[in-house]
Amino acid sequence: MAAAPSRAPREEDNNYKLHFRAINDQQVDEICIDLFYKPHTISLLTATVLSLMYFAFTRNDENSDNNLRVGLIVAVSFFSVVSVLAFPNGPFIRPHPAIWRIVFGLSVLYFLFLVFIIFLNWNQVKSLMYWLDPNLRYAKREADIMEYAVNCTVITWERVLSHFDIFAFGHFAGWALKALLIRSYGLCWTISITWELTELFFMHLLPNFAECWWDQVILDILLCNGGGIWLGMTACRFLEMRTYRWASIKEIHTTTGKIKRAVLQFTPASWTYVRWLDPKSSFQRLAGIYLFMIIWQLTELNTFFLKHIFVFQVSHPLSWCRILLLAAITAPTVRQYYAYLTDTRCKRVGTQCWVFGVISSVEALTCVKFGYDLFSKTEISYVLLWLLCLALITLLCLYVMVWFEQNKVKSLSVQCEDCDNRGVVDVCDIILDNVVGQKETSRGPAPTKTKKVSGRNRLVNGHGGKKHRFSLKEMSDGCSGKKQCENHHAPKSSK
Repeated sequence: MAAAPSRAPREEDNNYKLHFRAINDQQVDEICIDLFYKPHTISLLTATVLSLMYFAFTRNDENSDNNLRVGLIVAVSFFSVVSVLAFPNGPFIRPHPAIWRIVFGLSVLYFLFLVFIIFLNWNQVKSLMYWLDPNLRYAKREADIMEYAVNCTVITWERVLSHFDIFAFGHFAGWALKALLIRSYGLCWTISITWELTELFFMHLLPNFAECWWDQVILDILLCNGGGIWLGMTACRFLEMRTYRWASIKEIHTTTGKIKRAVLQFTPASWTYVRWLDPKSSFQRLAGIYLFMIIWQLTELNTFFLKHIFVFQVSHPLSWCRILLLAAITAPTVRQYYAYLTDTRCKRVGTQCWVFGVISSVEALTCVKFGYDLFSKTEISYVLLWLLCLALITLLCLYVMVWFEQNKVKSLSVQCEDCDNRGVVDVCDIILDNVVGQKETSRGPAPTKTKKVSGRNRLVNGHGGKKHRFSLKEMSDGCSGKKQCENHHAPKSSK
């Protein structure tokens, strides 16, 4: 009798641990080709030792600098091999869990490298950079060779078109990727607007933040940011409407079908319906989203402060390799942080999310230590005003998002009273169960092993045993006033 009460909390703790493991270490349940998912540990050990012997005894080791560079590259490569064996998969399994283990391993290496850098002095850091790339001795800051926000009243087609370069395309593609990761118009636009304010408040420290009004408002916010957000959210809507039913490549008999299935391996295995806020959001979730905004802005600021303090341009491999690494880290980080905020069964953040947070913090500490002369010119009033504006705009955005959700639920409940067509309601039951069921079951790790079909047009059994074809727009219009829509769109659990 005394052991019965203690058994229930223990089972509950086990359930929490299993749920956290499903988020932090997703498993592949439906395996098409066993060869790519079996643990070839002995083969990997043999290949590792043989390749190490080859590199150690066949290369010329007379150049000491080259020895250090090759040794460093090989050490990182073999640490990636250890990452495949030891680290968790993360929340994603496509295109292969081993790729996300390597990403996690590289993020750990980058974190340790930042910790190592903090304990060096300025001359040692510069010597290390010159050893990595001797051309950095002659590098100059972009702010020292370029002028910003000059003759803003002169607007010509030639001047406007000159801004559409590779960096503008990268800006656009970056925001499309951010929209794919965040999956919220409200949060994306809030980050976009607050970042432009961040540039204004830190313009006295970074001269390249100075921009003409038409460049900042029209080219940056509306075209690059807005266009990228629209493209990313359009892709999200397309992926939400699909039915994820994967067929094994062995069951496909045509060569074209096999090639198509192999290419689709680089697409998501499922798609989670993301809802950062709902009318019943708690203060904890609001505070978590505000913290998400702060860390996002800090990571963006680190990009510009690092290249300004350590003097390398944005086109240098030190810059774009860091950006690519952080982009790969951000994908599982956002997924794990979203699960932590919205799922009551998730009691702690995922491992990759923790590493991302500590990387952003250590990067900021590195900038402060080696950019002491720069930060000594900081206007404290600007920084405080920036934090205040960021908090107000973020809270305003969250208020608008919650208000929109509340009005959406109220409008559905009001229209429900006028819905008398029972045939449409029956169809809505079937369609909403299918569509929302896909969004809810997308959290599950086991997709159905059948052929993938499109979710835009589907056959639905109607009255009299006949089959009718409905478009999704018609079905959503027909059931817009149904009461049960509230339950379908409401999340199962929220913090």
